[in-house]
Amino acid sequence: MYFKNIMYFCAMKKDLHPDNYRLVVFKDMSNGYTFTTKSTASTRETIKMEDGKDYPLIKLEISNTSHPFYTGKMKLVDTAGRVDKFNTRYKNHMDKKKSE
Repeated sequence: MYFKNIMYFCAMKKDLHPDNYRLVVFKDMSNGYTFTTKSTASTRETIKMEDGKDYPLIKLEISNTSHPFYTGKMKLVDTAGRVDKFNTRYKNHMDKKKSE
């Protein structure tokens, strides 16, 4: 009887999962590493792979091949220049703090 009740509550809902799964290429922009997997993520960009087919392309800033935790290197490469942007934006504020 216990198992019957579990099966009753574990019934799957219909039309819960999306139907638009397709092969998508994810590319780590910091080192060029690419991998293909199924996804529903939308994108307008495509890439031609070794098999001659075009696949949708999702660009990543970081993946397991460039993440410091997985590579053992504790320095993170700033590909977008965010640190430099921050420093130039708040340079005047930082200079005022130093002069006080």
